[in-house]
Amino acid sequence: MDYEASTHVQMPAFDTSLLPVRPDLSFELKLWQAGNPGVAGIDEAGRGALAGPVAAAAVLLPMKEDIAKLLEGVRDSKQMSPPERETAGEKIIRYAEGWGVGLASAQEIDQMGIVPATRLAAWRALDKLSLPPDHLLLDYLFLPDVPIPQTALIKGDCRSLSIAAASVLAKISRDALMRELELTYPGYGFATHKGYGTPAHREALSRLGPCPMHRHSFTLLAESGSSSD
Repeated sequence: MDYEASTHVQMPAFDTSLLPVRPDLSFELKLWQAGNPGVAGIDEAGRGALAGPVAAAAVLLPMKEDIAKLLEGVRDSKQMSPPERETAGEKIIRYAEGWGVGLASAQEIDQMGIVPATRLAAWRALDKLSLPPDHLLLDYLFLPDVPIPQTALIKGDCRSLSIAAASVLAKISRDALMRELELTYPGYGFATHKGYGTPAHREALSRLGPCPMHRHSFTLLAESGSSSD
């Protein structure tokens, strides 16, 4: 069932034809006005990859409307080029009230499954925030073990600026790590495909077999898509 929900309310499915041109502060403003100054957006990167960790970021924007202008151009990281993401990441780090990035390793993904590992990465990101948030905005994910009110949004990275900012930091942090892994595990092309199941990656797996950074619980050589979120 598609739905949006907070810890208190379940809402009907969102009509994706109503997506805004760019993410904005609609959800943040309502929460700020309701007495929640610390609103943190959370998003992940690498959930569908065959290798490397899953990364999650938490971003707490300052409670002021001009932050949207300061972060102009920040949107869902999948819609941005690498240079655009790097520039946006610098702005987010400069203007955010607080931010953190957490990882869950390939081994942890194999041990507990991708959804619990994604939640673990998000928990680690939250733990790095310098200020405790009052409310969490997430891209269609719940953190049941985190005792903070939270709202899950369908297409959250396209609707909430806080979530979009988190998507950018999660993506650039994980991409940087995958470039480093290319040096330790050459031949797989991690710096290029970032661990996703591209034809080149699958060909390298056929030749070299998996390395310790591969998620052995995934079907590594199955023919599937090569999403790069």
